Amino acid sequence: MENKYQLTINKFIKMKKVLIAIVALSTILVSCNGEKKEKVVVSEEVTVEKTAIVTNVDLTTSMMTWKGTKPTGAHNGTVALKSGGLVVENGVLKEGEFVIDMSTIKNLDMAGSEGAGKIEGHLKAPDFFDIAVYPTSTFVITSVLEVEANLAVTGNLTIKDVTKSITIPAKISSEDGVTTFTSALFNIDRADFNVKYGSKRWIEGLKDKFIDDLVEMSFVVKTTK
Repeated sequence: MENKYQLTINKFIKMKKVLIAIVALSTILVSCNGEKKEKVVVSEEVTVEKTAIVTNVDLTTSMMTWKGTKPTGAHNGTVALKSGGLVVENGVLKEGEFVIDMSTIKNLDMAGSEGAGKIEGHLKAPDFFDIAVYPTSTFVITSVLEVEANLAVTGNLTIKDVTKSITIPAKISSEDGVTTFTSALFNIDRADFNVKYGSKRWIEGLKDKFIDDLVEMSFVVKTTK
């Protein structure tokens, strides 16, 4: 009886996790189709057993992309990875960790101009990501579920001094010994991660001088051969 009861409980927990992942994934995909802009659902950090993940990410081709908006326009760019690894067994993603080098924040829409340098400097300053104190951000995969043709990848995202669990849609593919992890675009609320500059959530009276709290992001991560 005890084994049957425990089996029922485990099945219920697994179904619940799948349902949560499907809801989260559906919300993000609707956002990506332009129908509605929503942020990913954030929850408390997932406690996982620390394991030594092999460092096999190609730092020359892997990156995180970003896009921020305000009433008068938008800016977009990239951030390089400092280190990372993916563990794939028989084509199935098991583990992963991306360490993001915040000192490499680049603005692309004004690349080569004085304006790009100002934007990059401001993003690195205490107003935003304060890279002198927080030189890296991280995304550590805690679970992976297959949802239709996508993966629902749940992981702990750390920005500055805040860690939250989020679920993002992604796919993996392998060719010539190289595995590529590609996420769909997803939106995080920067205010959830203690990035408060120009945020209406934290500052009153900004009128049209605010900066949107939602930041669009994605990952493209490739392993070495």
